[in-house]
Amino acid sequence: MAAMLRNRRALLIYLLLLSALVGGLLWRLGDLVPGAGTVIGSGQIQVGGPFRLVDQNGRTRTDADFRGKYMLVYFGFTHCPDVCPTSLAAMAQALDMIGDKAARVTPVFITVDPARDTPQVVGDYMKAFGPSFVGLTGSQAAVDAAAKQYRVYATRRDLPGGQYAMDHSNVVYLMGPDGKIVSYYNDAITPEILAKDLNAHL
Repeated sequence: MAAMLRNRRALLIYLLLLSALVGGLLWRLGDLVPGAGTVIGSGQIQVGGPFRLVDQNGRTRTDADFRGKYMLVYFGFTHCPDVCPTSLAAMAQALDMIGDKAARVTPVFITVDPARDTPQVVGDYMKAFGPSFVGLTGSQAAVDAAAKQYRVYATRRDLPGGQYAMDHSNVVYLMGPDGKIVSYYNDAITPEILAKDLNAHL
């Protein structure tokens, strides 16, 4: 009987220590994993680099064209039913909120679905978000190269009836006038939080 009590006591102590450890890990993860609408500092990550794509007017555009201005860069596709338009709308609203400072920022949409997103399709899509938006597409190889520079995940997912969607990472990047990353934002960023952070950097 005494041995059973000792075993139960030992088990209880073990479970308490395990709970404390798990609680500590979860608390730490709460600091590391961004919550809804969180601004994520860039730290030492390497994101961004050279690209050569085509804009909605059929002009070849490279990363060098945007030097001297900030860029808000978002990768998505025009057939996206919800996530892409939500993120792009947040970008548009945030730029409206910062007033004249918005002239220092170029919002850039890069498609991950160049097979369907021709310059004309991208151009029509950009009209919903504002005249300052630059939409970029190109060959599959050129788009893949740009996505790799920004560490963007994108893959085709087949749907019934011969249709398909694109599964992709959902991040807005703020790039500085020198082409280096300043900050990036998770998929639940709000226009208010984005505008506040833009104001802090501009």
